[in-house]
Formats: sequence, structure tokens, C-alpha cells
Amino acid sequence: MQWINALVQGLLLGGLYALFATGLSLMFGVMRIVNLAHGDLAVVASFLALALVGGTGLPLWVVIVVTVPLFALLGYLTQRVLLQGSLSSGPMATLLVTFGLSIVLQNVLLEIFSADTRTLDSGSFATSSFHLGPITVGWLPLVTFLLAGAVLAGIGVFLSRTGLGRMLRASSDDRETASLVGADSRHVYGVATAIAFATVALAGLMFAVRSSFDPATGPSRLIFAFEAVVIGGLGSLWGTLLGGIVLGVTQSIGSQIDPAMTLLAGHLVFLAVLAFRPQGLLAGRTA
Repeated sequence: MQWINALVQGLLLGGLYALFATGLSLMFGVMRIVNLAHGDLAVVASFLALALVGGTGLPLWVVIVVTVPLFALLGYLTQRVLLQGSLSSGPMATLLVTFGLSIVLQNVLLEIFSADTRTLDSGSFATSSFHLGPITVGWLPLVTFLLAGAVLAGIGVFLSRTGLGRMLRASSDDRETASLVGADSRHVYGVATAIAFATVALAGLMFAVRSSFDPATGPSRLIFAFEAVVIGGLGSLWGTLLGGIVLGVTQSIGSQIDPAMTLLAGHLVFLAVLAFRPQGLLAGRTA
């Protein structure tokens, strides 16, 4: 029964990893950008929520509702002001820009909040659970998993059923041709980045409720997100969910064998996918 419980807990943990990976997958699928500041943005969202809760006394759910749209706006502005100019210079330029952004964000957070470890207090919700027979399921991991599925489904509907989503897909295929039919690639890419920033903010907030964080936490979140994207398939939204689940289940089973193998097991699966199926389990494209 311990193994079944490990599978369930790994499945739910995979939802958190998929939520982290969604924005990374979207930006790569649409703009071919690997955002090295992805994990740090999640940490910024966590600290922003912490400051809002402490400074305004608002309930955490209200702060989440406020923070996610703010990050969507930040994403749009970041793409238009910072990333757009580097797109025409090739992938190395965008890597350097996002790497520089990562370093700046970490140092700004360190200067403002110090290196102390923090957490977002959600009361009993973070630890409450219910039982399915002998299996214990936490409400927070379950809600996180459902949120990941809802976010991925919503993005999928947006890309396939709306005019802006179809423009986004067209710009991803061929920016020059899409511009001939009225697509403004700068605006379209800004929308894609806004969605990516909103999803990573949501992931960062769910992680901050679940565990502790500090200004240096971002790179580890980036690694998990990147591994989930690669395992699932670069540019595949539902592959991102599958990759997150595979990563979470692998870590959970590894911890049952030996707690010291928790992270190593996930890294080994990542390397195995790179070696034997580098296109990922569900090869595809976001748009």
C-alpha cells in the first residue's frame, strides 16, 4: 500500500511541476525562447504575495487573484521592452537576456528581503487532507493538480478557438506570412509572454504555500520545469502535464527506495529521455 500511496503523491506532485513548466513550454513553443529567469519569476511572485499579505492584511486567495494578473501585465511589458529586441539576434541573445534578468531578480530580492527563508501562511489548508481508503490525499496538492489541468485546458482552448489564439499559432509557424494577414507579432508574442508569466506566478504561489522559499530558490524551480518540458516533449502543452507527472512519480518512488534518491531519480529519468527519446514522450508543439 505504501507504493500505491507513493504513486498518488507523485501524481499530485506532478501537477505542481506541470504548472511550473507550462509557461516555459508556451514561450518555447511560440517564440523558441528558453527563459532562464522562469524560476526566479515564480519566487518574485511569492515574495510579492508575501508583501501584499503582510502589508494589506488581505486574505491569501485575494492576493493570488491580484498577483496573477499583475504578472500577466509584467510579462507583456517584459516581452515588448526587454525580449523583443533580442529575438531577431538569435537564440543565444535571448538566453543571455533572460540569464541577466535571472541574476538581477535574485540580487534585488536578496537586497530587499534578505536571505531568510519564508513561507506563505494558508492556515490549515496547507496541511488538511482526506482519506481514500488507506491513502491520504492532501487538499493543497489536489487543488494544485486540478489547477494545472484547468490552466492547460484553458490555454488549449484559447489557442484553438479564439482569433488571437489562431494569430498566435500563425505567428509561431511563420511570422512574416502571419504579418501579411494582419498579425502584429510584437503584440502576439507579448500576449504569449503574459500568459507564461501568469502561469509561473500561479505556480510560484502554490509552491510558496506548500514549502519554504528564499531569493536563491529560483534555479531549482527552473530545473524541475525544464525537465518536465523535455520529458513531455518540447512545445507540447499536454506533454508538459505528462512530463510533470513522470517527474513527480519518479521522485516519489525514488524516495520510497531511498530518501537520498528523491531528486536523483528524477534527474536520471530526464537523462534517459534525452538519450533514448530526445523529442520527448509526446513530441509536439504548443501552437
